[in-house]
Amino acid sequence: MRHQKHRIFDLTLVIASAPIWMPLLALTAALVRLVDGPPVIFRQERVGRAGQIFLLLKFRTMRVSRRERFGPPDPAEVTALGRVLRATSLDELPQLFNVLRGEMALVGPRPVRPAHLERSPRFSGERLTVRPGVTGLAQARGRNDLTWDEKLDLDEYYVRHRSLRLDLQVLAETLINVARRRGIDSHQPDPLGTTYGPGRTGRSE
Repeated sequence: MRHQKHRIFDLTLVIASAPIWMPLLALTAALVRLVDGPPVIFRQERVGRAGQIFLLLKFRTMRVSRRERFGPPDPAEVTALGRVLRATSLDELPQLFNVLRGEMALVGPRPVRPAHLERSPRFSGERLTVRPGVTGLAQARGRNDLTWDEKLDLDEYYVRHRSLRLDLQVLAETLINVARRRGIDSHQPDPLGTTYGPGRTGRSE
């Protein structure tokens, strides 16, 4: 029942706000196509609720050649437009389609890559009992200023205390953090054994 309430909440909010985010998404897509060329959308396998694998959607922010290599990218591999999209979190907008398809929620633990599940049981524990989120408590409370252990602690707290009131609080705090650019330029070691330098956002795309 609780999952159903959250699903109704997500669909209502995403559909009601479509007149705002759809034109912004279309404009961003046109800019990426015009400035950086195709492909406009970056797709990457992530782990969803109950361990289901899905393709997470983002606007491409890195050079196409980067997709052919493994490991942390050089900051030069992020395009000039990509840096703006990451700083404003506009690169995350396509994930609203993941929400509409039922693969993600507006709020929840951020989805990790399948390889993360092999590194720690915490990635495959309580976090997988809910849909992953476009944003989450960890993003609202510090984003990349936090260590991975601190993020996992907040993810587990969210799962145990999940409520619509908490979701609204997380969404509000996330918007404030985006406006203030809090946690954008920090760097933390990645559980897969890579470290991202200043100016990176702790993500491969």
